[in-house]
Amino acid sequence: MSWDNKQGPWGREQRPPEIDELLEKAQDRIKNFFGGKRFPAIGLLLVLGVLLWLATGIYQVNQDQVGVVQRFGRYTRTVGPGLHWKLPSGIEKATKVASQRIYQEEFGLRTLRAGVRTEYAPERQYERESLMLTGDLNCVLVPWVVRYRIGDPYNFLFRIRDVRETLRDLAEATMRTVVGDHSLDEVLNQREEIASLTQQELQAALDGAKSGLFLTTIELGKTNVPETVQPSFNEVNAAIQEKEKLIYEAQGAYNKVIPEARGKADKVIQGAEGYAVNRVKEAQGDVARFLALYEEYKKAKEVTRRRLYLEAISAMLPRLGKKYVIDAEQKGILPLLNLGAKGDKP
Repeated sequence: MSWDNKQGPWGREQRPPEIDELLEKAQDRIKNFFGGKRFPAIGLLLVLGVLLWLATGIYQVNQDQVGVVQRFGRYTRTVGPGLHWKLPSGIEKATKVASQRIYQEEFGLRTLRAGVRTEYAPERQYERESLMLTGDLNCVLVPWVVRYRIGDPYNFLFRIRDVRETLRDLAEATMRTVVGDHSLDEVLNQREEIASLTQQELQAALDGAKSGLFLTTIELGKTNVPETVQPSFNEVNAAIQEKEKLIYEAQGAYNKVIPEARGKADKVIQGAEGYAVNRVKEAQGDVARFLALYEEYKKAKEVTRRRLYLEAISAMLPRLGKKYVIDAEQKGILPLLNLGAKGDKP
């Protein structure tokens, strides 16, 4: 059904019966309020104004939000998701805070377009944020991302004037401190440990400042050295790899030679120990034999002396060559026996 602007859906200049009844009742009440005088236009405007003013107290809080209510600028309460009513505008104010939403701040990089293939701005534009000095006095580029949510809406709204700027300042200071406590090799190869330590220290700093923020993750991007020192860095890496290669070769030679030398040493030691045991046993046997002879010598000295003499001569004579017997009183030397000649018969 169609109608012009002056006609309503109920006919020309017609109103629904319910609205007419409400307006008549409102006019009667206003008439009674002003002592029976008729102020239909002013009263109607006054009623509509009051209704509209009261309607400003109705507000909706979404599922991922909380509502912070202030009365004349002073905090009064925090409400959860749902439909709520507060005192009208000018008396109470409701501020909605997305407490379940994850926010992020980027350092040393900027995301131009998120998606399956995320596009980033050139890192050179933000190199100042990511250029840092390590503990061993080397320059390194450390881009990173801080993800957080609002954990305490009251502190978030009323404690700090600019929460975002405070977060960025604290995050950059904390990351530079952590990187400055580690070597270049640790920063390049232990990114997860650096990120975890930074998150702990940054959360402590945010809690101390009563920022109301709760960190969810800190993720380090690809850490590298600046382009100006990249050739020198590559040469250093090549030298380190050559050094490690030589160390591994030396360790291999060490593992081969040292066990062999230890085996030879053990063999020599065992031989020496065996020789020592043998010599001790022989000495002990000689001592026992000597003591036995000495006991016999004490019993019959002349007999024992002669026997020892004869035994010594018997052991010595076979080792001699030609033998000559000389009489001390004889003036010339004559061969008495052709001892030792070939063909001699015993």
